[in-house]
Amino acid sequence: MSSGRRTREKTFFGHPYGLATLFGTEMWERFSWYGLRAILATFMAASPAAGGLGLTQQTTQAVIGIYGALIYLVALPGGWIADRILGARRAVLWGGVVIMFGHISMAVPVTGGGFVALGLFLIIAGTGLLKPNISTMVGKLYPRDDDARRDAGFSIFYLGINIGAFLAPIVVGWLAAGDRWHLGFGAAGVGMAAGLTQYVLGARHLMGVGERPGHRLTSRERRHFTLALVVAALVAGGVLAAWATSGTFSLDAFSLMMTLLIVAVPVLYFGYILLGSHNLTDDERSRMKAYVWLFAAAALFWMIYDLAPSVLLFFAQNNTDLSLFGLSITPAATQAFNPLFIVILVPVFAALWVRLGDRVSAPHKFSAGLFVNGLSFMIMALAATLAQTGRISVWWLVLVYLVQVFGELALSPVGLSVTTKLAPEAFKSQMLGLWFLSVSVGGAVGGQTGRLKNHMSEPAYFLTLAMISIVASLVLLAFAGRLHAMMREHRTPSTAPQP
Repeated sequence: MSSGRRTREKTFFGHPYGLATLFGTEMWERFSWYGLRAILATFMAASPAAGGLGLTQQTTQAVIGIYGALIYLVALPGGWIADRILGARRAVLWGGVVIMFGHISMAVPVTGGGFVALGLFLIIAGTGLLKPNISTMVGKLYPRDDDARRDAGFSIFYLGINIGAFLAPIVVGWLAAGDRWHLGFGAAGVGMAAGLTQYVLGARHLMGVGERPGHRLTSRERRHFTLALVVAALVAGGVLAAWATSGTFSLDAFSLMMTLLIVAVPVLYFGYILLGSHNLTDDERSRMKAYVWLFAAAALFWMIYDLAPSVLLFFAQNNTDLSLFGLSITPAATQAFNPLFIVILVPVFAALWVRLGDRVSAPHKFSAGLFVNGLSFMIMALAATLAQTGRISVWWLVLVYLVQVFGELALSPVGLSVTTKLAPEAFKSQMLGLWFLSVSVGGAVGGQTGRLKNHMSEPAYFLTLAMISIVASLVLLAFAGRLHAMMREHRTPSTAPQP
């Protein structure tokens, strides 16, 4: 009977129907995220007369960098909260609710930055709960030994992410045109509400996945956690209050302080792994040393790549003729180029890596990603030079985004794969969170690069970042053989030392 019931079960492209629930939820959550991202910088830099906050482009770039960095940083505690307190299903639900209220806060049509700051804080907190745990639930829809269908399911899920990312800048950018910023923010909130509605209505298809925490806190641990959280909040609030009353607080100083703290997190974590015992084998320790260099390369990559919602968006607004095939587009719509190219090119790169096999190692792929990323900013340097005499075609940005996607597909999926391969046994469940810290570090540092514009022209700025990326790629290429040897992928693991 159970076999007959399985054959009659509703499926989603041959997959558990719960995938449709998570696909739709994530698609709408990404719609809200990328919709906000597409207009946030131009809103912050717009004058108060135009309904904006009147920040400088440099300050805006720094704030956008910190905002994006914190989104990835809070995925670590968000996963822990789901594992120990809420369970993945409730974490996704409450995360979506908090995100929606964040967008609602930003949609309140009042002057000043109070509701904006509250909204961004809520979106960061909610995304930390939702983003890592919805992916965990996708994996748990499948039996442990069904790797092929699970991989295919994640490919469909990834498609949902990019559909949301493609549509959001076009729709939200159009609604926010003409200084209707809060209408755009409201549309992002409606997107999250649509995702929550689908999630609640489709919960029955999730087959109990994520209902309970994997390792629930004991009563004693819960009391300690609550006390630690309250103390941390009071200390952070006290420090910020003292800083504000001192008269020395500024968004630029705050963003710099946050950047230093974000960079310190992986430094301390790598030190904890490599300098402690943890019963690591010699091979595991060697692999982690190689991974440190790949992590640094990835952070440099994201430093440039994540300037899209600030530097490249401002360039689109101020320096390009926003017309494609005779149709006028908004500056925000240029943010849709990236996900469109990803959807087109992912199958191509997946086939390419299969065809190349082991002939191209992870360090070689990272080097290629860095080089191509640097090349994209070489193109931007030329475009910025041409733009000094008047607006240029938006097709320059189309080319830049296309080149950057080549770099992303050379590095990002490979980074996820190599992270799982190089992770020591004692840190298997934590290493993917560490990988996402490279995005956090890169975004935060990239936000600070706007300070260079105080000392150089815009073409020189793009050229400087391009050369940093290209030189780093050549250094990585020169040491690729050594790093590949340190990764010890083809050696039998040695026996762990006894404690």
